Amino acid sequence: MDLGVFLPISGNATGPETLAEAARTAETQGFAAVWSADRVVTPWTIETTYPYSESQQFIVPPEKPFLDSLTCLAFLAGVTKTIRLGVSVLVLPYRHPLYWTRVAVSIERLSKGRLIMGVGVGWMEEEFDALGVPFHERGRMIDEQLEALTMLWRDEHISYTGKHYQFANVAFYPKPVQQPRIPIWVGGEGAAAQRRTARYGDAWFPYFVRTRPAELHAGFARVREQAVTFGRDPAAIQLTCCRPIEVTPEPVAQDPEILHGSPEQLVEALQAYRDAGVAHLALQFMAPRWPDRVEQIARFAAEVLPHLKD
Repeated sequence: MDLGVFLPISGNATGPETLAEAARTAETQGFAAVWSADRVVTPWTIETTYPYSESQQFIVPPEKPFLDSLTCLAFLAGVTKTIRLGVSVLVLPYRHPLYWTRVAVSIERLSKGRLIMGVGVGWMEEEFDALGVPFHERGRMIDEQLEALTMLWRDEHISYTGKHYQFANVAFYPKPVQQPRIPIWVGGEGAAAQRRTARYGDAWFPYFVRTRPAELHAGFARVREQAVTFGRDPAAIQLTCCRPIEVTPEPVAQDPEILHGSPEQLVEALQAYRDAGVAHLALQFMAPRWPDRVEQIARFAAEVLPHLKD
């Protein structure tokens, strides 16, 4: 099982020196990937329930800096050598597919094939409103984009006609280093995301605040079952996941739905994810201050990571 780590692309600590140091350190420590989050604009008032925190409130205040996800990965492509670069997840309905696919291929080529595209439908209705994008059409919009992008990254003369996107006889070069395309990891936890993964994705990539490895395994079984109905090889789809994690100074009472505890406890908890078939786990270390997160990541890399590498 590979392990990745989220970078500080939001908050007061973010900046070129912090990001470069964080990515290079993760590369040296042996993490397989670094991950950026995605946000275009943060409204001052958010009434939409945030599904990825215990409080169900969005965790980044609107006055805090939040850098663009793909711009950060382009920057990091130039200051790292081997670590993979991922976005978790790019909200596709916010961007026209002819635009973001060009940016993605540019990063992928400049990084010599290290990009992973986590993609999703988005959740914040107020952000959709600010961008003038129809919130309730976002599922159809992402499906059209996923239909089109394989053609863009593969074909010479490309045409597409959908409800939301239409283009005719366009060229798209260069093609990705990774063939047949940049890996598409589909975010989302429910039935629609599972079905979307089965039809279009290279990996199911949910973010669970609370879950058990057995639940992940069961959800992934549904993905693979549906892949057969779409004429795809289920073995070609991976199980991946994002999880918050906390490294504690001393052992703590264990909850099988939460990743927290001493290094010894985390080794045992994470081995259950590996046994459940998880190929990659992207970890978001839950310390409010970046220096505290640095300490947690360093301890994890020294005392946990060596036990989980295949």
